[in-house]
Amino acid sequence: MPRSADLPVVTGVTVPDTELAAAATELVRDATDDLVYHHSRRVYFFGSLQGQNKGLSFDPELLYVGAMFHDLGLNEEFRGSGRRFEVDSADEARRFLQSHGVPEDSIRRVWTAIALHTTPGVPQFMEPEVALVTAGVEYDVLGIGYADISDADRAQIVALHPRPDFKQRILRAFTEGIEAKPDTTFGNVKADVLERYVPGFKRGNFVDTILDSPWPE
Repeated sequence: MPRSADLPVVTGVTVPDTELAAAATELVRDATDDLVYHHSRRVYFFGSLQGQNKGLSFDPELLYVGAMFHDLGLNEEFRGSGRRFEVDSADEARRFLQSHGVPEDSIRRVWTAIALHTTPGVPQFMEPEVALVTAGVEYDVLGIGYADISDADRAQIVALHPRPDFKQRILRAFTEGIEAKPDTTFGNVKADVLERYVPGFKRGNFVDTILDSPWPE
């Protein structure tokens, strides 16, 4: 696949022109639908721009792989795993990077970035690639820091990777990806999704878990 044909530039941010990035693009394009593919690309661009805004030095290739793989665990083949979809996504990225001979420290950063992307309050204190995958996700899904990126840059990214009815469609994708393993939402934001959209779902409660533990006192 010719790399140069798929490398738009937004305010100095471009998809890395490397074999690794091209392979990641091809894998995720084939494995996901338009919703997840375009969302993942936007996460990369928004995360990169937030990195520029914060003056962070980051590896664009690692950030790109983290952004592209972060929602892969929502796919149907992972719905019986019994693990958080973030971990399934991170493990797929790890397998991909290992198959391309990427050093273990780089793999660890990507794995951590993906595994923590729905855990607020922690990633921003970690390596830039970890912080910026979450920043890109929070920007695209939650609108956190919306004014940090100019209207022109935002419009250019959305023109490249459209988001028609994105709010409802991504919520549906979250629901479909995790409703078969509801226990994996204990203590994380995805419990909100199941509570809203899955009849009969009852979220776990941390206090009840402590009080109902087998400890006698």
